[in-house]
Amino acid sequence: MKYNLSNMMCLDFFLSAQNKEEYKEIEPLLITPEFANFPLKSFDIFVDSFTSKMKTLDRENDINIIKEFASKYKWTSNIDLIFKDIDFEAIVLTNDQQEIIWVNEGFKEMTGFTKKFAQQKTPSFLQGKDTCNVTKERIREHIKLKKPFTDIVINYKKDKTPYRCEIKVFPLFTKNSTHYIALEKAV
Repeated sequence: MKYNLSNMMCLDFFLSAQNKEEYKEIEPLLITPEFANFPLKSFDIFVDSFTSKMKTLDRENDINIIKEFASKYKWTSNIDLIFKDIDFEAIVLTNDQQEIIWVNEGFKEMTGFTKKFAQQKTPSFLQGKDTCNVTKERIREHIKLKKPFTDIVINYKKDKTPYRCEIKVFPLFTKNSTHYIALEKAV
């Protein structure tokens, strides 16, 4: 049997609005799909699907914004290849002095800091007392080499909560390295 998702959602809302007596009256008339054993059957499916679709659209939007920067700065780096198969929450785009010129909405969700606050700062503002000096030096050395790298650093959220952050950093080129993009996620 094929079920219409919108009809099932309407039924879910209708049923959830009934008191016990009303529900008992109409219960024999209900045909319940075999796979459903919880009260709001289709709405749960809808929410999961909607959330997944929104994450996909947010990711595509973020990548398109980076492509606009690529066009503006005439980077020769392959943006699609940079993002291929990489899971990330935040994007941090810096210039060659490591000053932040753009972050995505995921950055705010992950750190608590707004886009406006982050701009023109270096990512080091996220570091604190438990950020390893060896890791910081290793990151600086990788940046000097102008090659992609991955590392894990202890950063701090706006509320001072520490978190382990995996960063995947890629230099972006014209003739020289002009910018860097960091794809980040809490681990």
